[in-house]
Amino acid sequence: MNTEDGAGEPAEHARFAAYLVELEQVAGADESALVGGVLADPDPVMARAAVVRHLDRRAAELLPTPLWEEWAGAMARVVTGHPFLVRRLQEWALFRAVALGLPWHRDDLLAASDWLQLKAADATNPEARQVLAESGRTKRIRNTARTGLRRRGKG
Repeated sequence: MNTEDGAGEPAEHARFAAYLVELEQVAGADESALVGGVLADPDPVMARAAVVRHLDRRAAELLPTPLWEEWAGAMARVVTGHPFLVRRLQEWALFRAVALGLPWHRDDLLAASDWLQLKAADATNPEARQVLAESGRTKRIRNTARTGLRRRGKG
């Protein structure tokens, strides 16, 4: 079985790069179908890596917009059955709530991944920063939150 293309690059690397380009350029109406197609790739680890990059990029773009809810719902339907991707979307929703001052729960933030806690510690929400300064999972998260609180106090 030939796992490399003509240039000596493993086939999954070439597909990964191609998926990233396609996902970057996909129009809204075709996004769900493309994400589902990527997730059907025979290399599930590579496929999830491409999709998580896409989710992170799109979530950051749509975070403050009214398009967020519809997009997140559509993506949640597509990534069902992929626990890491489901959790990533849930954490983006929590981050959105923290960042936009929408209702959120302390326990949800403290149960979140290091990725989300660090992201929230660096956000501008003083309540989230205080929670993470006191109880963040890692020293880095607690220090990032404390630094943010000090900067806010001086500004």
